[in-house]
Amino acid sequence: MPILRDARTALRLVQRLLTARGNRRDLARRLATERPLVPGTVEVAVYFADGPVNMYQVRQWYAPLAELARTHPVAIISRNPGTMLTLLDEAPVPAVYARQVVDLERFVDEQAPKLVLYVNQNARNFQMMRYGRMWHVFVNHGESDKMYMTTNQFKAYDYALIAGDAARDRLAEALWDYDLDRRAIAIGRPQADHFAGEPPYPSDDRTVVLYAPTWEGDRAAAAYGSIQSHGTTIAERVLASPRHRLVYRPHPRSGVTDAGYRAAHERIVAAIAAANAADASAHHVYDDGPGMGWQLADADVAITDISAMIYDRLAVGKPLIVTRPAAAEADVDERGYLAAANWLRAEDAGDVIGRVDAAAHDEAELAELRRWVTRYFGDTTPGVATARFHAAVERLVARWHEVDRAHGGR
Repeated sequence: MPILRDARTALRLVQRLLTARGNRRDLARRLATERPLVPGTVEVAVYFADGPVNMYQVRQWYAPLAELARTHPVAIISRNPGTMLTLLDEAPVPAVYARQVVDLERFVDEQAPKLVLYVNQNARNFQMMRYGRMWHVFVNHGESDKMYMTTNQFKAYDYALIAGDAARDRLAEALWDYDLDRRAIAIGRPQADHFAGEPPYPSDDRTVVLYAPTWEGDRAAAAYGSIQSHGTTIAERVLASPRHRLVYRPHPRSGVTDAGYRAAHERIVAAIAAANAADASAHHVYDDGPGMGWQLADADVAITDISAMIYDRLAVGKPLIVTRPAAAEADVDERGYLAAANWLRAEDAGDVIGRVDAAAHDEAELAELRRWVTRYFGDTTPGVATARFHAAVERLVARWHEVDRAHGGR
């Protein structure tokens, strides 16, 4: 009923307002005890204008940024009080709160960063991009074949740090008159050098299945999420098998726009709890924590939707199954890895155990995966991507000094 929908919308709005007010109050108290940054000490800024629900986008850069900060001081700029509170608690580099444009202006005047990195395409990025005398660099929050990866918004940035040859070819195909040779710098996936954490289950003979679906999307063309179409069946079959262990890692936005999708997610969470209660040795996992690493590295087989999770798993080089979107309108670009993907359709989800067992022992498929790993990320030898990331930053800093001298300095 329209009246009921309006009431729910109004309730959500009130809840958001109360949360925002509380966050602002808590942040004011917290900032009063924080030591301000010394002017002129930030060389690389990371601009993040989003709220806490999208923290996963910046979290995956924590470890690479912490290592970069050893040679090029880094700070994260936040525009949201809830996000800022989280950053103060967990970020490995300093965080700066800039709620208003005047706060951005003060930061630019005091710190004069040489590079500003952007992990997403938030419209508020343009409030930071108005400032010259610094390079604006898009680093994204993952590698994938989603339409998001070929948006014309790439042209708004001075440079983009991309993963590898697949990204370069994707941009060349989609963008008119974009100078790839000058503006796109391939660095691989430096996050893969920092996979962290220990699995919260014993090492035994169970086959570990990572199911990492994406959210439902905000439009038909981006409806890649499988929780409602595949997920409940996947979970039911894996949880029922005494030979398998489920690690369920949903996208943090799952269910934000679709109540049915959220309900399917909640059924999976409840089923995991029930399976563990029935068999304490199962150690199935519902993982909604901030850290990402052991999930990808340890699982014997991963099942993902069309999302950056495919490519994070590719960087590990272990068996992978991809859900075929149930929505006919979903835009599926099969010119890259998806042309060779091990697809799982919704109607075949009931046979997921057989598909998982086959994928875990298919040597030909593993060899094909390794070929795609090279195409998307280049050399994945530990440490190589981090070295390429640092080299890209050094190159841009050197270029900044070159241009600054040409303009007579500051």
